[in-house]
Amino acid sequence: MDAEGSGECSFCLIAQGRSEAEVVFESPDNVAFLPLNPATLGHTLVVPRKHVRDLWDLESGSAKSLMESTLRVAHGLRIALKPQGLNLINSSGSAATQTIFHLHMHLVPRWDGDRVGNIWPPKRPLADAAREQLAGEVREGVEVAVRLNLPS
Repeated sequence: MDAEGSGECSFCLIAQGRSEAEVVFESPDNVAFLPLNPATLGHTLVVPRKHVRDLWDLESGSAKSLMESTLRVAHGLRIALKPQGLNLINSSGSAATQTIFHLHMHLVPRWDGDRVGNIWPPKRPLADAAREQLAGEVREGVEVAVRLNLPS
């Protein structure tokens, strides 16, 4: 729901047309709208109409539809605003700064010197040995996800 465990989901209300928002795109499965506190000019959220908590709860068919809608809006932003770049951001879980617990994709148009600034990479790279170990662990995790048929 909204901030972990609090009442009705504000993004569901927008997706159902029961709450006002500046909607910029709609499809049968998804809706895109401007957030109340944008990071940059044109910052847009794309959300599935069906309540999905986060990226890990998204099903394959819905993922395809969500990405198609996200691409359509990204092209619209490029045509309308002519940004120099674009960040596509998803935050899943409170540790990743998710505050509305309804899956949403942030499309953040970017310009050199905008107020967002550099968000990565870190100043010091990961050591080669640590990166190799991490890659092995992630490969194993992906193999397990494939065996479990995730997402299904």
